[in-house]
Amino acid sequence: MPIQYSGTIDEHLAVRKAAGIFDVSHMGEIQIRGPQALELVQRVTSNDASKLVDGQAQYSALTYPEGTFVDDVLVHRFGPEHFFLCVNASNTSKDFDWIRAQSSGFDAETTNSSDQYTQLAIQGPKALEILQPLVDVELGEIKYYWFKIGHVDRVPAIIARTGYTGEDGFEIYFDPNESERVWNMIINAGRSKGILPCGLAARNTLRLEAKMALYGNDIDQTTTVLEADLGWIVKLNKGDFIGRDRLARQKEEGLLRRLIGFEMVERGIARDHYPVLVGGTEVGCVTSGSPAPFLAKNIGLAYLPVTHTEIGRRFEVDIRGRRVAAEVVPTPFYKRAG
Repeated sequence: MPIQYSGTIDEHLAVRKAAGIFDVSHMGEIQIRGPQALELVQRVTSNDASKLVDGQAQYSALTYPEGTFVDDVLVHRFGPEHFFLCVNASNTSKDFDWIRAQSSGFDAETTNSSDQYTQLAIQGPKALEILQPLVDVELGEIKYYWFKIGHVDRVPAIIARTGYTGEDGFEIYFDPNESERVWNMIINAGRSKGILPCGLAARNTLRLEAKMALYGNDIDQTTTVLEADLGWIVKLNKGDFIGRDRLARQKEEGLLRRLIGFEMVERGIARDHYPVLVGGTEVGCVTSGSPAPFLAKNIGLAYLPVTHTEIGRRFEVDIRGRRVAAEVVPTPFYKRAG
């Protein structure tokens, strides 16, 4: 995936105002099938997959016993014995091996089917308008975090109303042999409506404005799901799952740190990994930080001691030896209308 095509800012603004298309075929796909597929998914993830019905998806976490992240994932239910997980590219093999290692005793088969899919994301307020003439399903009938099986110009496809930009849009999975043709077809269909091909840099600034976590930056094997401010995907009442005991204990005892969003108060850009200081003492680092092209602000994410996470609390970011003021703000930084 290129860093950029025409420029990060132009691509970012195209997604906010019209549409962008991302080739995210590097993402991994893992399928779990069998009579106990649901039981295995419930065991390895923190959210409650039993609440899903056919054609519905949910955001979840693969968790270690410490309540930390193996990965963050999208779980799609095709049927009571078939679940489809979209996982992060760099974690695909690790995730697959982890699920397989936990599957002993479950009547379910886990398959890494990543090579069978191209994944394109069409995101933005005009995504539906651009994509609808090219598919044989009614896109307006697909609710957010639901999906349908259909065709994109006669090519069988999974069409999901999901994304990583904070905008409305769709992610489509289909045969890699059709990748170039389908990509060009969507670009041509959307050209008059302002669609742009978008690269990794715009994907990053868009997801940051929407406060969507990035594995390896904001979440990893050292951060628990609760510390990452993702308690809404931890369902302690669903039954036992890997990491449940640790997360239940952490919830009862209280967090020591939590991921927050901040804006720079003074002039300066808080980049990834810059030190963060509270009361002159270094307490961590910026996990994600950059200018926000649509908001025209310098924003970021960082873990702070819970005693300093209230909205309006100020702290400092060390920007190349200069301590610059920042302030905790409500998140997401950007939320689309409707």
